Amino acid sequence: MAAAWFIVDFQNSSICILLCLFSFLCYSFFFLKKRNNSGQGCVLPPSPPSLPIIGHLHLLLSPIIHKSLQKLSSKHGPLLYLRLFNVPIILVSSASIAYELFKTQDENVSTRNLPTNEGSIFFGSSGFITQPYGGYFKFVKKIVTTKLLGPQALERSRGIRADEANRFYLNLIDKATKNESVEIAEEAMKLISNSMCKMLLGKGFSEDQEKVRGLLDETDLMSMKFFVAAILRKPLGISLFEKDLASISHRYDEVLEKSLLECEQHNQSSDMLTVLLEACQGKTGEYKITRNHIKSLFVDFFIAGTNNPTNTIKWTMAEIFNNPKILGRLREEIDSVIEKTRLIQETDLPNLPYLQAVVKEALRLHPPAPLILRNFREACKVKGFDVLEKTTLVVNIYDVMRDPDIWEDPKEFKPERFLPSSRSFQEDEIKEEILKYIPFGIGRRGCPGSNLSYLSVGTAIGVMVQCFDWKIEGDKINMEEVPRTMTLTMAHPLKCTPILRNVKPLLSIV
Repeated sequence: MAAAWFIVDFQNSSICILLCLFSFLCYSFFFLKKRNNSGQGCVLPPSPPSLPIIGHLHLLLSPIIHKSLQKLSSKHGPLLYLRLFNVPIILVSSASIAYELFKTQDENVSTRNLPTNEGSIFFGSSGFITQPYGGYFKFVKKIVTTKLLGPQALERSRGIRADEANRFYLNLIDKATKNESVEIAEEAMKLISNSMCKMLLGKGFSEDQEKVRGLLDETDLMSMKFFVAAILRKPLGISLFEKDLASISHRYDEVLEKSLLECEQHNQSSDMLTVLLEACQGKTGEYKITRNHIKSLFVDFFIAGTNNPTNTIKWTMAEIFNNPKILGRLREEIDSVIEKTRLIQETDLPNLPYLQAVVKEALRLHPPAPLILRNFREACKVKGFDVLEKTTLVVNIYDVMRDPDIWEDPKEFKPERFLPSSRSFQEDEIKEEILKYIPFGIGRRGCPGSNLSYLSVGTAIGVMVQCFDWKIEGDKINMEEVPRTMTLTMAHPLKCTPILRNVKPLLSIV
């Protein structure tokens, strides 16, 4: 078990070599017969050369896994059969194959089959992300849509986000007045986390904010381990980092229990929390949940709803800084639409198509989670090839959204590709495009928070472009990625100094 973990963590290649040599002696006894029987008579997708026991693990030993998979697909094809130990995997890296797969097999691949740590509110059996597609998942998705992320719910919470956007703006004014540099991700994290907290709980975390942000950073660093656990399952899954998981879970529990108690005592619950507490207390008969269900749900949504928009804001500003012409066009659009005396608002976004295009293009090049992980519940066919039941599906959306068969100049940052004038608006083509531009996943298990993310990111970018010039160090921003994580995060801080464009502060109109 320890040897396997060192291989996965890319730290001890000698153990990998020893394991490979040993595998030649025992391969036929442990795996060959089983594999031949399970795939007998099947025509599996193409498969790169593999090694005994470890399968294709040696091809994936890269600190940045989505780029390793991209390289593998560019050499061997967009639909591949891989094997890690005895776990079968189908890798999809083409927009056309992803489109066909989710068009015909969405329900079949709507389960994640993730290992869980029993009793833990983080990555435990009560979580929303780890739930199979069934009763509890549908119950929570319904509540989330009606009380948090649906159009009417977002309209009700618009004032919360407007207040936080104004606070974000005033903080940047303070930095500009003092000629202080800011770290874009740090300021964006405050904006997004404060908004998300108030939307989920009806209140902010106040003195616990720094503790929560530290937990989010720690969670991000563990994301590669979650991916490994999901692929290998037990015994090489959760048990490898159970102590770390228990520690994070305990600290999340402390913060959330404190906040839940304060909400109950002062009757300050959000709409969503009120419904969940009623379900927990048995006041509604639709689905009985526990307090741990509520905490686990809030942890899942706080992580996804805070880290992902924060990273997107940072990537988007980095691309804007690296493309001065885009910055100029973006500012020209904002200045032509919004009065000089007021701050940009969410309600302005539909009238700012180029700003929307800039955000979409940043998400295309830098999707928050570059890999989709699902499981085939039943055997099926994909592109004429057989896929066995319980096979793990990995869709490299990082690669899908850089597919040269679909995207012109796929590596270039070109927001114009998302402008209405550059696309056909035939209904069938729009549906196809939706299935090929998938920064938030796709289908029944796609991220329900995509609309909120567009609103939050668009407003934050709009404020920074409308109100400030920016002084950066050097000519270009370093766009390297953080290694060994499953989220797309910039490796280097994005530090820059804001310079006020308007001496008189703009009004915030809710």
